[in-house]
Amino acid sequence: MNTSLIVSTYPPRQCGIATFSKDLRDNLIHLIPEVLVAAINDPFQSHDYPSEVVLQLQQENRQDYISCATWANHQSNLDMLIIQHEYGIFGGLDGQYIVDLAGCLTKPFLLVTHTVLPQPSKKQKEILCRLAGLAAGVLCMTERSRRLLANVYEVKSEKIFIVPHGVPTFIKKSRLDLKDQYGLRDRSIITTFGLIGPGKGLEIGIKALARLVKEHPQLLYIIAGATHPILLRNEGERYRESIIKLVAELHLDDHVLFENRFLDDDELGDYLYMTDIYLSPYPNLDQAVSGTLAFAVGCGRAIVSSPYEYAREILAQGRGMIAPEPTPEALADFLNLVLRNPDLKQELETKTAEFGRTLTWASVAELYNDIGEEILDINKAKYSQASGGRP
Repeated sequence: MNTSLIVSTYPPRQCGIATFSKDLRDNLIHLIPEVLVAAINDPFQSHDYPSEVVLQLQQENRQDYISCATWANHQSNLDMLIIQHEYGIFGGLDGQYIVDLAGCLTKPFLLVTHTVLPQPSKKQKEILCRLAGLAAGVLCMTERSRRLLANVYEVKSEKIFIVPHGVPTFIKKSRLDLKDQYGLRDRSIITTFGLIGPGKGLEIGIKALARLVKEHPQLLYIIAGATHPILLRNEGERYRESIIKLVAELHLDDHVLFENRFLDDDELGDYLYMTDIYLSPYPNLDQAVSGTLAFAVGCGRAIVSSPYEYAREILAQGRGMIAPEPTPEALADFLNLVLRNPDLKQELETKTAEFGRTLTWASVAELYNDIGEEILDINKAKYSQASGGRP
C-alpha cells in the first residue's frame, strides 16, 4: 500500500477506538509511506487534530460521510481505506450513516469490527451485513467474532481475517520502585482502568474488594480513568458518584483510590507495572473485545476476570483466572486465591507476558499491511482478467 485513510474517532477525542486508531496509524506509518485519517467529531465538540487528520466528519451530518467518500475516490494515490466500526461512533440510528460512506466508495476498504453482537437488532444486523458485503476484507479480533460474522452476519469466510487487538510497547519498570514513587510500597494493588461507565462493572469489583480487606488489610483498588465523555455529557458524574457512595457505605475509603483522568500510555504503563492483580469485572458476557484487558496482558499482569467472551479467549490456557460468573463472590474467590499464592501470581505473570509479546502494535500493523497488500493484489488480478490482460 502507498497511502491509506483510516475512518474513525481520533485523539484528542477521548475514546477507546480513537486511541486504537492512533496506535495503529503510528505503527502503520513505518510500513506505508502515508497514513491519513478522517476523524469523526461528536455532535457537541470539535478538536485540534494532528496533521494526519485531513478530513473531519460531524457525527450526525449525513452529507459529511458522502463527501468523505467523494474525496477518497478522487485521491489517485489513495489505495485503501480502513473503517473502524462501532455502532456508537457514527451518526444515524445505530450508526447507519457509515453505510452511506461505504456505499459511495470506489476504493477498497477494510472493515475493522470492534463489536460483533450475537443477537443484533434487525437494524444492527442490516448495517453490519451491508458493510461487510461492501468491504474487501473484514477484520475481527477473536475466533468467536469470526464465527459470529460467518454464522450470524453471513460474511464469506475468505473475507474474514482475525487480527488481535494491539498493545503499546510499554517500558517495563520495577513494581517496587513504582510503588515507592507513588507512595504505595506496603500496598497490594488491584487495578481496573479505562473510560468509566456502567459497563465496566466497577460496583462488582468494589463489592468483591469488601470481601477481602479483613484478611488482606493492605489491599488498595485503583480505579483509573475519566468518565466516558458521552456518559458525562448525558448524565454528568452520576455513575462515578454512585460508586464513590458505594465505597463509603462499605467503609472502603482507605482501600479504593480514584484516578479521575484520561491516562496516556506512559501513565498507564506505570499503573499496570505497579499492579499486583488486574481486575476485569465486566458484567456483559458478550463483550467481544477489551483494549484494557489486552493492555494488561501486554504488561504481563496476573489477571482475574469475569467470564466475558474476550476474556475467555485471551486468557485461555492458564493465562488468567476466569470466574464462573460476574459476581462479587466469584471474583473475590479468585482474587483471594492469587493473593494467597505468590507462586500462582508469578506463573500467571509469566504466561501473560509471553503471550503479550505477540500483541505488540508493531506486529499487529504488519498483519494489517499484509492483508491490505493481499487484497490489492487480488483486485489487480481481477482487473487484469476483466481487461483481457491489457494495462
